[in-house]
Amino acid sequence: MKTIDKIYVNGEFVTPQGTEYFDLISPTTNEKLGKVLLGNAEDTQKAIEAAKNAFKTFSKTTVSERIQYLKNIKSAVEKRKYDFINVMIEEYGGTFQFASVSYDYMLKSFDSAISLLHSYDFTKTMGESEVQMTPIGVVGIIIPWNSSNGYICSKLSTAIAAGCTTVIKPSEMSAQQTELILECLHEANLPKGVVNIVNGLGEIVGAEISRNPDITKISFTGSTNVGKIIAKEAVNTMKRVTLELGGKSPNIILDDADFSKAIPLAISAAFMNNGQACIAGSRLLIPENKLNEAKLFIKETVSKLIVDNPKNLNTNVGPMVSTKQYNRVQDYIQAGIDEGAEILTGGLGKPEGLENGNFIKPTVFIHANNQMRIAKEEIFGPVLSVITYKTEEEAIEIANDTTYGLQAYVSSSNSERAHRVASQLNAGRVQVNGISHDPMAPFGGFKQSGIGREFGTLGLEAYLEPRALIQQK
Repeated sequence: MKTIDKIYVNGEFVTPQGTEYFDLISPTTNEKLGKVLLGNAEDTQKAIEAAKNAFKTFSKTTVSERIQYLKNIKSAVEKRKYDFINVMIEEYGGTFQFASVSYDYMLKSFDSAISLLHSYDFTKTMGESEVQMTPIGVVGIIIPWNSSNGYICSKLSTAIAAGCTTVIKPSEMSAQQTELILECLHEANLPKGVVNIVNGLGEIVGAEISRNPDITKISFTGSTNVGKIIAKEAVNTMKRVTLELGGKSPNIILDDADFSKAIPLAISAAFMNNGQACIAGSRLLIPENKLNEAKLFIKETVSKLIVDNPKNLNTNVGPMVSTKQYNRVQDYIQAGIDEGAEILTGGLGKPEGLENGNFIKPTVFIHANNQMRIAKEEIFGPVLSVITYKTEEEAIEIANDTTYGLQAYVSSSNSERAHRVASQLNAGRVQVNGISHDPMAPFGGFKQSGIGREFGTLGLEAYLEPRALIQQK
């Protein structure tokens, strides 16, 4: 049983003044792993003050200095590869496969930031003026539980590249993962106050970050509802915001696609990260005259999925992060049944032999439509809704008929046709005939999937303010 009773403020591990503990529960067994002592508003204020003081000098560091700091963090993270993978499996329930990929993405975050610093020009000429791209200030980083250290690394690396200092609020459910990244950050020997991390609840620590006037920018990943609360609070002090929010991603399989390849790809897109992914392809659009063919491939593909303990190397789908999340997904499956969708595979209850954990039967509904909750709302679990269409134009219309617009998918044997369809989808990213991540391309959402972009040049510039020098000749 582990007790985590330290936060990180001004380069030191300190005991928070908060007195409330939060229990850490294994999603695989529902047994208690330990507990974490939560910080309060005063702890957050001290962290913000440390970041504010550090910004005075860190904002003036050179590109080469910031590159070295990023290299230091990456080096520290590289030494702890299996620790990162194992703690994500134990605390979050991410599969070994997903945790391994997540770790690789962590390292790529630093590589990408370093690459940007080698190529980005912080001083530009626009018109006849000099424009200086200056660090925005103290950044509040608020992240969810579904890829905790991945988000910390991607957001923090960008902030450091820009010359900003940070106050980070991870999910209280990710305290063991947070403790590990903290040890690496401390080993990296960054200037004091550049990185501050406070474990705590959203309504306490997150709220203080959102309202504190010394926070200049907030970078938040999480639900659309919480993003709206943060944005409303942030506007009172004119904070800049980058909000990466929810999704209900459409996956269009065109009638000329090879279904033997497109369907397994679609199942991977839907059930990645145990279905707990904002980019999950949770709406599968199939040509009406190809539904029977699709059903055969779907049943065959899902039947081969291994739902099991996430530490097993071959497990494809692990447990939901908590009993609360398990119950939420069960409620959605029941809603799909009540609304008249048909279960092709999966359904209510836990898989046999996995009753102690928060395991879900990977579930696929057919005869769904965009008016149903299962096809309209973000479920955040391994539930896929199949919707049929008659024409390519109708497929595009159905795909765009959503309040979200984070990611979309298109499969076709004709690359030009796939490109044409992809170019009409209202999503921040569209995956064409595959699933991959480009860390130099922007990531973010249309509509209620967010505001702003992360990664690459656009992501860096979200942490910068332009200052124009107009000098009389």
